[in-house]
Amino acid sequence: MDKEERKTINEGQEDEMEIYGYNLCRWKLAIVSLGVVCTGGFLLLLLYWMPEWRVKATCIRAAIKDCEVVLLRTTDEFRKWFCAKIRFLSVETNPFSSPKSLANKVSIGHAVGLIENPAEENRHEMNKHSQSQSQQIRYFTHHSIKYFWNDTLHNFDFLKGLDEGVSFTSIHEKHSAGLTKGTHAYRKLLYGVNEIRVKVPSVFKLLIKEVLNPFYIFQLFSVILWCTNEYYYYAVAIVVMSVLSIVSSLYSIRKHYVTLHDMVAAHSIVRVTVCRVNEESGEIFSTDLVPGDIIVIPLNGLVMPCDAVLINGTCIVNESMLTGESVPVTKTNLPNPSVEIKGAGNELYNPETHKRHTLFCGTTVIQTRFYTGELVKAIVVRTGFSTTKGQLVRSILYPKPTDFKLYRDACLFLLCLVAVAAIGFIYTIVNNILNEVGVKEIIVESLDIITITVPPALPAAMTVGIVYAQERLKKIGIFSISPQRINICGQLNLVCFDKTGTLTEDGLDLWGIQRVENSCFLSPEENVCNEKLVKSQFVACMATCHSLTKIDGVLSGDPLDLKMFEAIGWTLQEATEEETALHNQIMPTVVRPPKQLLPEFTLAADQDMELFELPANYEIGIVRQFPFSSALQRMSVVTKVLWDKKMDAYMKGAPEAITSLCKPETVPADFEKVLEDYTRQGFRVIALAHRKLESKLTWHKVQNVSRDTIENNMDFMGLIIMQNKLKRETPAVLADLHKADIRTVMVTGDNMLTALSVARDCGMILPQDKVIVAEALPPKDGKVAKINWHYADTLTLCSNSSEIDPETIPIKLAHDSSEDLQVTRYHFAMNGKSFSVILEHFQDLVPKLMLHGTVFARMAPDQKTQLIEALQKVDYYVGMCGDGANDCGALKRAHGGISLSELEASVASPFTSKTPSISCVPNLIREGRAALITSFCVFKFMALYSIIQYFSVILLYS
Repeated sequence: MDKEERKTINEGQEDEMEIYGYNLCRWKLAIVSLGVVCTGGFLLLLLYWMPEWRVKATCIRAAIKDCEVVLLRTTDEFRKWFCAKIRFLSVETNPFSSPKSLANKVSIGHAVGLIENPAEENRHEMNKHSQSQSQQIRYFTHHSIKYFWNDTLHNFDFLKGLDEGVSFTSIHEKHSAGLTKGTHAYRKLLYGVNEIRVKVPSVFKLLIKEVLNPFYIFQLFSVILWCTNEYYYYAVAIVVMSVLSIVSSLYSIRKHYVTLHDMVAAHSIVRVTVCRVNEESGEIFSTDLVPGDIIVIPLNGLVMPCDAVLINGTCIVNESMLTGESVPVTKTNLPNPSVEIKGAGNELYNPETHKRHTLFCGTTVIQTRFYTGELVKAIVVRTGFSTTKGQLVRSILYPKPTDFKLYRDACLFLLCLVAVAAIGFIYTIVNNILNEVGVKEIIVESLDIITITVPPALPAAMTVGIVYAQERLKKIGIFSISPQRINICGQLNLVCFDKTGTLTEDGLDLWGIQRVENSCFLSPEENVCNEKLVKSQFVACMATCHSLTKIDGVLSGDPLDLKMFEAIGWTLQEATEEETALHNQIMPTVVRPPKQLLPEFTLAADQDMELFELPANYEIGIVRQFPFSSALQRMSVVTKVLWDKKMDAYMKGAPEAITSLCKPETVPADFEKVLEDYTRQGFRVIALAHRKLESKLTWHKVQNVSRDTIENNMDFMGLIIMQNKLKRETPAVLADLHKADIRTVMVTGDNMLTALSVARDCGMILPQDKVIVAEALPPKDGKVAKINWHYADTLTLCSNSSEIDPETIPIKLAHDSSEDLQVTRYHFAMNGKSFSVILEHFQDLVPKLMLHGTVFARMAPDQKTQLIEALQKVDYYVGMCGDGANDCGALKRAHGGISLSELEASVASPFTSKTPSISCVPNLIREGRAALITSFCVFKFMALYSIIQYFSVILLYS
């Protein structure tokens, strides 16, 4: 056995940890017990504070495979220690799976035969009782996740569901039959109860935990000592302060737990219908669900109790709990490769990549649409704390410690005071022995020196500023779930802002359209709702290419889609449940133009009655929808006009994405110039495209066709121009921040030129400032990665070199004079793709770009988080202000994250503003600075007071 065996769990992930094995040692335990008795329990306290010491003092090193206790250490900069006890789970194995193979299967998500077919599982069931043997599986629990021993990896690993390594084919062919009752019971034993349980600790437990804080123990020791020395008044003052501090702390901690518990428990237990093998179905509690179960989504919807992938039908879901956006999202079934015309059979399912087919735990299914005789079904892929909601709750229950210089310096200074106190302690003992003072007096006086030097009232005094700042913040509508961060906000010197809904208004207004005919742009048109355009393909695209739905008779969906649909004045009608049930496919959603816009026809003598009725019945059915994907930056629909034989495909999305899928000859030659003109003015531009589909594509074939088959070879139709107005208070707030020498950065998912235009309009980039766009290209066809630099206004290349030439691109240096800086201030701008390439291939440039980068466009949620981390690495104290929509990760990672959304997603953010306005940012920084100054002054006062008292008492004792 390797005595120094060390392994890593969760490798490459945020919660990566080193793991060491230990076994309990009786003789070490006996020595520690004796030490506890001799020190009057102080050693026990010390071991309680230091888990590493506790394990090393009572255990001996052992192989991880056979250990009784594991010691865990995080691999981040904090290097925190945790310990966990190994437990055993007894499971009945059957003759078809040996104990070893079972243990191997456990950690790769295939325990209990996740990939076996139902017939084989039934055979196992019959044999289970006749030939069964017990198997012990070793595991430990850390931060609400179970880690099982895996013989193949020779390491512990957490139990995965169907969210990793499972292909589309496997989901549809092997997992869509359901589980037998025996298999279900077997899986439940391993996966446990499907519940995100937030235990609210009792007041007594919280009190013990709070009181056992090293400072409170020291205060207790000091108070007892002062009372023996008849120093009653100060002792009482300290006791009162400590009691108030403990009560306040207990109240806020317990309130936080209760809020979180209520949020999680509100819909944690519901009854769900589950489909079993052989078409059986039955109702069970959601707490009994396991990965592989097939649940039926009811017509009236439900709050999802787990993460599941949709295999039948369509759902409309409100995901505000996770994303902060209350806009309903349409979820479609996972494509079945066996019936695809052009499918990807081996594509692996991933809940994040395929979120348009995934129903996430905690989100609300508002309504469902289905085929006749076929229920809307979903396969459970993750349960409990492994779900997306579970991970969010874990990040709140077990947050990363905040690394703040003031606290680090305070701890170092206290250690210095302890060293000074030790000198005084020894000096007093020696001096008193030489002066032949009594033993009792020597003990009291020498210990008194320690309580004088290290001020026991320091923690209570340090929190005074924070408490008052928190109260003032509450009055102006800013709420905090992490009061310690208020101090850190006082040091913020850079604030990142999301654009849409934060700097600009949430809604968009339709400014106009610019159609294309014969590969040339026509002049812009403001009014779309007119007789001339009513039957045009352009308006048909605006009428059908959206994700709008009627909920309780009210049209709802993406604000951009709503504005676009309202502008044309059409009406939308969805099929009722009865209509859908009568047909053998989903009845299409139908859109109709206003009757007054349709041309009036007079009945000619030779005209058929049917033809006469035709114009009045002009309507378009939406046959299939490919929802908007932020990764693809587009959405598309397949539609059919009433009486038309062929179907149409319409597509809308980011102009760059749409033109790449259009026939080059249909895109106007001046497309880039026109697009640049609009985006530079700050307009949001959306491109539209269309093509007639082949007549061989029938209704049924369209339902199973892949997205790529439809979205190619399109005809470019033109642009929709939307206006996104700045919020009234934005320029003034940014001007205030600039005066305070606080840098502002825009991080958005929008187009680069639109973002630059908004940055100039709001004063983030001043009129005389130059903007350099960094366009990074990844390695391709044997060529190395490179960066092209060009000015945003001229778009002429300055340098093709991957190195920044200081003569071409001046960078602010320490010795530059402020006058020169006013003349030539430079800003870097880049999009998400370039940012990723630079992070991967140009690490040496990252600090320079972070010091001067102002606009980051087309950024995905994880890239926003990476940007915050990169800024923190160059010693910025970073604030992040977003509307909570896709900023959760960045809000959590920033030193001070402020969510402008009051939805449940804001639980992840340290601060939440009641008013959706960025004016909360200067207010928070002001209060942070006030609290920081108070803490700093109190610290200086307490330290100085202690040192003066220390020297005075030393002189008196002498």
